[in-house]
Amino acid sequence: MPPRSSPTARQQRLGSELRKLREQSGMSAQQAAALLGVDRTRIPNVESGRFGISPERVRTLAFNYGCPDTGLVDLLAAMAHARDRGWWEEHRGLLPPALIDIAELEHHAWELHTAVTTHVPGILQTEEHARAVFDTAVPPLPGPDLEARLALRLRRQEVLDRDRPVQYEAVIHEAALRMQFGGPKVARQQLEHILAHSERDNVAVRVIPFSAGGFPGAGQSFTYVAAPVAQLDTVQLDSSHGSLLLDADMQLRRYRGLLDRLRALTLSTEDSRAFVRTVAREL
Repeated sequence: MPPRSSPTARQQRLGSELRKLREQSGMSAQQAAALLGVDRTRIPNVESGRFGISPERVRTLAFNYGCPDTGLVDLLAAMAHARDRGWWEEHRGLLPPALIDIAELEHHAWELHTAVTTHVPGILQTEEHARAVFDTAVPPLPGPDLEARLALRLRRQEVLDRDRPVQYEAVIHEAALRMQFGGPKVARQQLEHILAHSERDNVAVRVIPFSAGGFPGAGQSFTYVAAPVAQLDTVQLDSSHGSLLLDADMQLRRYRGLLDRLRALTLSTEDSRAFVRTVAREL
């Protein structure tokens, strides 16, 4: 299997989790390589994501590392499937790798929790709203790039509609609801779209009104991506420079706590729907 020149975030995460298990066991990379009957350089390359590994070898390593968490081992083995190429791969080479990684991350998520202050979450954006947002990019996006980003954003929304839809929670500040990307008509349609989705069993929309005052994390937007096993959770941060993925235990605890504090400031889901309706009527 040839080395990967640009491993994906999911491939790197698998490697980093295997490294954590090895280090916790006290086993050296050379000892782990001997277990698999491979060159001693193979383990560091697997742990960096540059080399793939079979699900069977993942289980062999986890057993010898003494990992007692069978749920975690099953998920790591599933991550090792080299032929698991999703629809997002169609966009690789056309868009920045970070955008492809987000789509893959959301696809494999168990739950998604998004907190935003000035933009409607991408998963809840209409096509017209998303296009208007992309039109504000600096420097302006070339036509083909804009269309590719738009297609990716709309396709990502399928996680809400599949056979086992993701459980999705959106914490949205009033400022984001009142931003009129594309003008009043597009903004009103966007709010109606949010309302329609908020009625779904797998979607919860919670609004932080201006009257709540200041709140922690006001200057950032983030998504907490929950896996079936908490150890594989990820936080995705948005910024003007691109996306950043965090998965250290302390970082995950911090953002779980931040979500709890934000929820305490939100209106109930029913009051949030009423609030969105009021903003829509004012347009």
